Amino acid sequence: MHTELKAKIIRICEQKIAQKGENVGLSFYAFFANKNDDPETLMHVAEWWIKTHQLDHFEKAVKIKQMILNES
Repeated sequence: MHTELKAKIIRICEQKIAQKGENVGLSFYAFFANKNDDPETLMHVAEWWIKTHQLDHFEKAVKIKQMILNES
């Protein structure tokens, strides 16, 4: 996963945590616009989420943020 995408995921996780608290959950769709304007990146994140890490549809934002930070 490239650096810009990691930064975006961390930023969105932090925004969601700030808005709704530490227990907020999200799916990988949270990192994309409602329209499918970047299918390659969407599929890359979906593969990371579903295939590589076998995560549930919704996961805690704090968990996703930490996983991304651990990959840096």
